[in-house]
Amino acid sequence: MKIGIVGTGNISSRHLDEFNNMPNVNVEAVCDTNQKNLEIFLSNNKDSDIRGYLSLEEMLEKEKTFDGISNTTPDKFHKETTLQILKSGYNVFCEKPLAENYSDAKDMVNAAVQSKKINMVNFTYRESSAYQKLVQLLKSGEIGNPRHVSACYYQSWLTSNKWGDWREEDKWLWRLSTKHGSNGALGDTGVHIFDFAVNAVGDIKEICTDLKTYFDKGNKIKEYTLDANDGFNSLVRFENGAIGTITNTRYATGHANSLILEVFCTKGALKVELDEERTKWSTLHICIDENINKMAWDTIECPKTPSNYQNFIESIKTNLNMQPDFYQGAKIQNIIDKCIESNEIGRWVDI
Repeated sequence: MKIGIVGTGNISSRHLDEFNNMPNVNVEAVCDTNQKNLEIFLSNNKDSDIRGYLSLEEMLEKEKTFDGISNTTPDKFHKETTLQILKSGYNVFCEKPLAENYSDAKDMVNAAVQSKKINMVNFTYRESSAYQKLVQLLKSGEIGNPRHVSACYYQSWLTSNKWGDWREEDKWLWRLSTKHGSNGALGDTGVHIFDFAVNAVGDIKEICTDLKTYFDKGNKIKEYTLDANDGFNSLVRFENGAIGTITNTRYATGHANSLILEVFCTKGALKVELDEERTKWSTLHICIDENINKMAWDTIECPKTPSNYQNFIESIKTNLNMQPDFYQGAKIQNIIDKCIESNEIGRWVDI
């Protein structure tokens, strides 16, 4: 099976490795309008015989045998490149967020439906086997009905140097600037924690969000105006009657990259806590039956589940679109837009 990649930024190398590590799957070509990034990518993978192009148009014109294309371009290019890929008749695997706003996301959904091509969004944390087991148990009803939810996404790159100094590196600075296409923590990692909660618990009915930008970072570094949000708190009411909090911050000192989801139900409770090193990705915590009165939790080690990349390939083989698809990506983008609206007007909004 032959795969193309659009965009050669940091995440593209992950896509290359994931696809090339699968049997009978090979990345054939990449493209990027940034010649420097393209040359670095090709130089780092010179043994792979990957063909490089300086535009998507050129790649689509000269490469006619792709089974699917990965879209790893910056967020603001997702819509135009994805529409072009679909129009050319290819299945598409798009990085998150699906688009910059709900209107664009809906256009992408409609194009995908009309094309009848496989479409998926790379919500990375779906790949946790513990999370998959949590979702399975919730959907089965074994834990009862959800009543209260706590979902947190903690990063600390504004307070630590684990990934380098954000004040010096463009790959971090653009995430702090709305003029460079950033929706801040909300748009960057908020999409993950909302997908994490919604996919497990169910759709959100209403939301009230407080976005926070810390201007003590400074107003501007180089060409970057530091005005994007650094974190948020959301109060949520789910369609099924559950309530909860969903929060995300870049100031979580002591947390490199942590996602925590706790769901308290009428017959028990479930918890997953994912970490940067993926050492806890298979660990599910459960409190059920006699343990409820003992305040005791059991730990379940869950067998590894397929990655999003593997599911994309399997979807192409079977022509059965697996999750998360563009519809889910648009649903999450709608929530992001409603968070911005809620923050602006200072009250609850309907989803």
